[in-house]
Amino acid sequence: MAHSWDMQERRQEAWAKWRRLVAEQGASGQSIAAFCRDRGLPVSQFFAWKRRLRQAAAESFVELQVVGAPAQPATAQSRAIEIRLGCGRSVMVGPGFDANHLRAVLAVLEARA
Repeated sequence: MAHSWDMQERRQEAWAKWRRLVAEQGASGQSIAAFCRDRGLPVSQFFAWKRRLRQAAAESFVELQVVGAPAQPATAQSRAIEIRLGCGRSVMVGPGFDANHLRAVLAVLEARA
């Protein structure tokens, strides 16, 4: 009988693997079908994991509220958002960022954590 920590570790490894694969596909420029074909992955499984990862990411975002007005005019640098990750890394996101690109970057960083 497997210990619960063995199952937990396998679950974490599976999530990290699929985060990495989804990020790789996004950065590859390949269609999902071509990416899966090249790696011998079932397309339906890829879509299921992509949906799970997207839902998990949506649940982990926190609503922010801005209190008070800035004392000086905002510059592009001052309007950037800094996202601090648990591993001590941070990502600066400027105005007009591509949300899908940010998701792919965060998935890669989480996979390396």
